[in-house]
Amino acid sequence: MSSEAHGGLNLAELRAAGLDPDSVLDFSVNVNPFGPSPLVSQALRDLDVASYPDREAIVLREALARANAVGVENLLVGNGTAELIWLAAHAFLRDGGPALIVGPTFGEYERAARAVGAEVTEVRAGPPDFCVDVDRLIAAIESTRPRLVFLCNPNNPTGARLTGGEVWRIAAACGESFLVLDEAYRSFVTLSPFGPPPRNNVIVLRSMTKDFALAGLRLGYALARPELVAALRAIQPPWSVNGPAQAAGLAALADLGHLRRTLQLTQEAARDLRMALAAAGARVNESQTHFHLVEIGDGATWRAWLLRRGCLVRDCASFGLPQYVRVGTRRPGENEKLIQAWGFNLGRTDL
Repeated sequence: MSSEAHGGLNLAELRAAGLDPDSVLDFSVNVNPFGPSPLVSQALRDLDVASYPDREAIVLREALARANAVGVENLLVGNGTAELIWLAAHAFLRDGGPALIVGPTFGEYERAARAVGAEVTEVRAGPPDFCVDVDRLIAAIESTRPRLVFLCNPNNPTGARLTGGEVWRIAAACGESFLVLDEAYRSFVTLSPFGPPPRNNVIVLRSMTKDFALAGLRLGYALARPELVAALRAIQPPWSVNGPAQAAGLAALADLGHLRRTLQLTQEAARDLRMALAAAGARVNESQTHFHLVEIGDGATWRAWLLRRGCLVRDCASFGLPQYVRVGTRRPGENEKLIQAWGFNLGRTDL
């Protein structure tokens, strides 16, 4: 079975396997398992879908700018952070300038950079802890002088996290280049989704699809100094962020109490899941966030077995880690079903 480039249920795969999508628990994604605020559902019910959305998403941008203590000119809303990654590549690498990626990590950084002809260098962290060697990374930045450096912090899929001081050192080493700092999973560690960029050469990406549980609507935003935001906006397609996404984003921001409660519950469930996986004999890497990288030998085979038991995990071959799977945290009762399936599979001799 080929490795999936992204998490999430693949309906074609499930149909081919004769599986009902409603019977499969999806542990392959990293979203808030407790779902969005009830205010989001109400906002979507009240929405007039026959009307065009605001092409500038100005009301949502104003609300996000206030939350992050920046000016509205410092913020661009996008169709998920994936769109913003591609906008950054097209805006700053379109003449083939070099890019540096801190891996193993989210594959869209490399895909977007190579799509515009960039020469890509990867500085790769390794097992057992996958912690970034900051001095080695800075040396690579100084020797290659990339236009863009892509850094996911906390990192997907490893769960490793750099401190604010380490990120500042990396950004300082970039000099006139730009650090694209993807903080899609920040909230799951700090319980706080907001804050301005640490330096003027940093483009911060935040994903409301993850912590606010809006994955089906695709919503994220970039924070940067105004001229960088303007460069991204200049090549963004019109109506990139649709009306339901804008309405849902505003409703989610109006209920930060829900966000804080569910993030706390997610942290507790993640801790319990990690302990249960280890007790079941799994080799679980240390993670700073709510998903876990598990060394299993043959990730694709293990994924296939668990899927037949009704649990989908992420095969990590697309990250260059074919011996691992990534397990996202769900609600406690659902996590228990995974642990039961996991223990059953450990007893198989025909994997």
